[in-house]
Amino acid sequence: MKTDVIVVNSRGKAMGKALEQVDAVASYKQLSQKQALQLRLLAEEMMALMRSITGETDGNFWIEDENGVYQLHLQVFTRMSSVKREQLLSTSTSGKNEAARGLMGKLRDLFERDADSDVAPFTNPLMMDGLYDTGAAAVASADYEWSMSRYREELSEKQSQHISDVDEAWDELEKSVVANVADEIKIYIRGDQVEMVIYKTLG
Repeated sequence: MKTDVIVVNSRGKAMGKALEQVDAVASYKQLSQKQALQLRLLAEEMMALMRSITGETDGNFWIEDENGVYQLHLQVFTRMSSVKREQLLSTSTSGKNEAARGLMGKLRDLFERDADSDVAPFTNPLMMDGLYDTGAAAVASADYEWSMSRYREELSEKQSQHISDVDEAWDELEKSVVANVADEIKIYIRGDQVEMVIYKTLG
């Protein structure tokens, strides 16, 4: 099953409608109260990420499910140049985007990558872990793919090697609400399109 696509805006437009859709899916699929809350929590985290994007941006949100595995999709087209980004940030009080903390804040960098850049410049170089050039024959035809499970594995390996700065990144991952509820998070980059997919098995 795939729901209707809802156009959401980084300024909050239609986000309530998107969350209502999540509740409708939970009701239609007769999910338990706990399962429904988990699905809504993941959607709320996704909407929070959307709100944190600098400037005004539209995105497509929808839900798919098959054999009890639910996928929350958020698709955004990135058109932000480095000049535009600097202009937008300069209008803020601090001159920087405070929302870039934590796992979701750092993943937000992928959605704000420069339009003329091949790969997003993460605020934390360690976030480049889990990001791979998938090649032309990749599933979903993505140029690049980021995977939370790969990121977790690579951080764990670096911890065992006592590489500096890994502990903070690991702590952020362990404290992340969405990382603890979701089974997997993947981000696909196809040209100027970035798509986040959160996977959760319910039932």
